[in-house]
Amino acid sequence: MKLNYINISLFSFSLNILSLSSELYNQRNHNLTLHDPSITSRRLCECILYAPTNYDNDPEMKDVMQDFDRQTSQRFHEFDKRMIKNRKKCKDQCDKDIQKIILKDKIEKELKEKLAKLETNIITEDLPTCECEKSLSHKMENTCLGCGGVLGSGIAPSVGLFGGVALNALRTTALKAAMQAAIADGAAEGAAAGHAAGAAEVIKLVFKYFGVKNIARKSLESIIDSKTYTNASDIALSVYKEYEMTCLKTIPGFGGDTSICPIIEKVGLTPGDSVEYVAGHGVSTQTSIKTTLEIIVSDAERVATSETIKVTASKTAALKETNMTAVEAGFNSYFTAINASIIAILIIVLVMVIIYLILRYRRKKKMKKKLQYIKLLKE
Repeated sequence: MKLNYINISLFSFSLNILSLSSELYNQRNHNLTLHDPSITSRRLCECILYAPTNYDNDPEMKDVMQDFDRQTSQRFHEFDKRMIKNRKKCKDQCDKDIQKIILKDKIEKELKEKLAKLETNIITEDLPTCECEKSLSHKMENTCLGCGGVLGSGIAPSVGLFGGVALNALRTTALKAAMQAAIADGAAEGAAAGHAAGAAEVIKLVFKYFGVKNIARKSLESIIDSKTYTNASDIALSVYKEYEMTCLKTIPGFGGDTSICPIIEKVGLTPGDSVEYVAGHGVSTQTSIKTTLEIIVSDAERVATSETIKVTASKTAALKETNMTAVEAGFNSYFTAINASIIAILIIVLVMVIIYLILRYRRKKKMKKKLQYIKLLKE
């Protein structure tokens, strides 16, 4: 308060100096005054500078001092309140920290005393922890249980059931296709064998009845094959041309096998195109040859049919066995792969179940220890 009084006094002193200087200036330059002041003011210079009456007895100064004292005391009061509040807050926090330290020391001391009686090999991992924080072993346990359940109850039966059903359906379809392919291939091979047997029979009978091995210096095998052996007219024409060129000498200088000539005469035919009556019918040499070839072709067709049936049956049976063996071998490998996959899945499930049981046993053991510790803490 004294310091504030001194500041106010110095301020008033400076105001008095300014007022005195202004008065002296006005006295020197009184002719320069432009207007007369209409309001009279009170100045500190009119009073004694350091008189007590200027401060203690003056009402305005008293009001100023009272306002100053009131504001200052109010601020000091607010500051004291804030300080008291902060001190109380710090004290409460210190008390809490002290209580925590004391409680911690007390718990540690009691735990050391109690645990020393239970067992001596206690590690920090066995101390109680927050139950909301799941450990890695607990997560691994749940993961193994979930994976084992999915694999054991869903995937393995599905693979065994749907894979087996699908493979059985495919196996039936493949066997049917293999049998049809065997029948078709057997029929084709039987037909080829039958035609070959028919052609061989025609060649054999032509040589038997006409004694001809070559026609126009070509072997019968090159003329009569599996495609042409049923054409009796063309074969008869070729035989007649051979007879005509060999026996009748229609082409000068042509020489061939004359064994056909006596055979034609033995069957009662006159060489040439003359007509003789055989069994009451007039038959020419060319017609007789054609008739004989038709009989030969008919016999050859019967032989070809018989050979076709025989070869078709044997080849079809062999092809069926071969195709079905191949199909069975292929699907057996598929079944083996499915069985192997099912066994692998079951082994994985078994391993996961074992891991789950081990982790569950360890977790129960730890939980038992934790319950003992919690019980000791409550005591």
